[in-house]
Amino acid sequence: MQTDILTLIFILAALTVGVCLGMLLRRKLSESKINNAKTEAEKLVSDAKKEADNLRKEATIQAKDVALQAKADWEQESRELRKEFQVQEHRLQQKEENFERKQDLLEKRGEELSQRENQQRQQSEQLQKKSGELDQLYVVQREKLEDISGMSGEQAKQQLVESMLSEARHDAAKGIKKIEEEAHETADKKAKKIMALAIQRYAGDFVAEKTVSVVPLPSDEMKGRIIGREGRNIRAIEAATGIDLIIDDTPEAVVISGFNPVRREVAKISLERLIADGRIHPARIEELVEKAQEEVDETIRQAGEQATFDVGVHGIHPEIIKLLGMLKYRTSYGQNVLVHSIEVAFLCGMMAAELGINVKQAKRAGLLHDIGKAVSHEMEGSHAVNGGDLARKYGEAPNIVHAIAAHHEDEKPETVLAILTQAADALSGARPGARRETLETYVKRLRELEQIGTSFDGVTGCFAIQAGREIRVMVSSDQVTDEYSHVLAKDIASKIEQEMTYPGQIRVNVIRETRAVEYAK
Repeated sequence: MQTDILTLIFILAALTVGVCLGMLLRRKLSESKINNAKTEAEKLVSDAKKEADNLRKEATIQAKDVALQAKADWEQESRELRKEFQVQEHRLQQKEENFERKQDLLEKRGEELSQRENQQRQQSEQLQKKSGELDQLYVVQREKLEDISGMSGEQAKQQLVESMLSEARHDAAKGIKKIEEEAHETADKKAKKIMALAIQRYAGDFVAEKTVSVVPLPSDEMKGRIIGREGRNIRAIEAATGIDLIIDDTPEAVVISGFNPVRREVAKISLERLIADGRIHPARIEELVEKAQEEVDETIRQAGEQATFDVGVHGIHPEIIKLLGMLKYRTSYGQNVLVHSIEVAFLCGMMAAELGINVKQAKRAGLLHDIGKAVSHEMEGSHAVNGGDLARKYGEAPNIVHAIAAHHEDEKPETVLAILTQAADALSGARPGARRETLETYVKRLRELEQIGTSFDGVTGCFAIQAGREIRVMVSSDQVTDEYSHVLAKDIASKIEQEMTYPGQIRVNVIRETRAVEYAK
């Protein structure tokens, strides 16, 4: 029992000693860690202070460098500014010196002018005195001259004016003749060469159309079906198309007559399809007319696009292309206007190339010069002016607009392009076989030409020849001189241009001759 107690006491004592030793060891370890941490902290603080010192030194050095650089820059700028100020100061000094010199010159000139003014005042007074004396002498001399000549001053003045006018007319006529001869020598050959080359290079087709179209019929029985019961079918066709159908004794044919060629084409296509279909009644007529109208519109658009493609002109407004296509169904003196426009475009381009001006603009002006004819039945006024307005409306360049408006002298041509378009239009219309007129219009035009020629004083006879392309004016040698005959030719040509409308150009040939007649007996 006692042994167990002692053992227990020993064990407890041992445990107590172990616990104390453990606590001592733990304390020692803690103190060691704390000391190590303090050492490391002191080392870190020391390193941080060293690094901070290094950074401070580097920043100080950089700041000094920046300050030195800024100082150097400022000194450089200061030197440049000083130089600039010196230059400006030098200029100002020069200007001031120049100003002073000019001021001195002005003062001297002012003194000279004042001296001259005094001299002129004195001279003016002397001149006034002499003028009074001359007036008195003039009155005396005039009275003496009137007494000697037996005429008053007004009569002598009138005679002198008439003499001077007659001499001036004579000199003017001589001058006109000389100028014309010189101009013809230098310009006529060149112009003929350019035009001849353009005509030679371009070979255009001749196209002539009429104001009526003929539709063939399979038999005469079809005429009755076209007329319909009580004429309802023919009335429906005429109402839908706006043209007239002429059904007469012509075998197996119906004549379509109308002023508007587009409507006439629509009517022709519609009637041909009605005949091929066989079902002819008002409802079917309206349906086929509507389809034919769409087809003709598409044909018009394609014709306009093809014309621009053939000529090589691009960027044209769609509405102008449509107007170009409508020219396919328009004629002028029997010449198809679209073909004529294409021909004028090519002629313009070739002549522009010879003259060294813009070929594309020349072709464009030539192609569009007659677009006013597409709406000439809808708008009042000249087709040239209307065409210019349309071109301006759809964004064409001002020089193109002017060339279109001036190609028939409705506006005065002010550019080479306008004159070139005018010349190409005349070439296309005046070539043999290009245009034709009705007999009545032709005879009327010849009669008007001869009447204009005989309306001038001194004309003894006038004859229109070469199908109205030339008139020969016979004048009296007693009333018209050789020099005045040139003036008379110009006056007749000017009156023809103002009062007549004609294709191409008309040559005015004034002939003056003197005959001496004697008889041998």
